[in-house]
Amino acid sequence: MDDENLPRPKGDAASLLAGEDLSPYSQDELTDRIAFLEAEIARVKSHRDKAAAHRAAADALFGRPGT
Repeated sequence: MDDENLPRPKGDAASLLAGEDLSPYSQDELTDRIAFLEAEIARVKSHRDKAAAHRAAADALFGRPGT
């Protein structure tokens, strides 16, 4: 069976981060963490946009399924 067709596990990285206790972190560490997370958000958005462009190009070339 193809792993890409399986549902994502509920314990993914974002879920683990959301549940982490932040009290041990200093203000500087939290600032660094925010910068890292913002960079990761930008990376994910860029990947999403590239995937959407790829899908749009495929739809334009092959037509949408069912049309």
